[in-house]
Amino acid sequence: INWEQRKSITVSIWSEFIDMITIDLKSLYNDTAKISELDKYIQNVLSQKIEGQTVILTGQAPIWLYLKIAHALHGKAKKLIYDSPVTGKVVIFDHDPF
Repeated sequence: INWEQRKSITVSIWSEFIDMITIDLKSLYNDTAKISELDKYIQNVLSQKIEGQTVILTGQAPIWLYLKIAHALHGKAKKLIYDSPVTGKVVIFDHDPF
């Protein structure tokens, strides 16, 4: 591998980490997630700088919260990943043209 190839590999590895944000869904609520607070949870997530970034969703949360947040991120995040200790990283969608 020559220097140019190594530099190219390094840049592509770093680009995977630069535009990345991790959201722990458990941090959106106190003891119990409430459906009546759903709009507040979504606005909290959308208020972060997620446009064009890779977003990782993690943390203990009800499935309905994961689904609604994932739906809200579609069209805004470049890539959405679910991460848990059981499954590891699972790509939900990837709209990165590269």
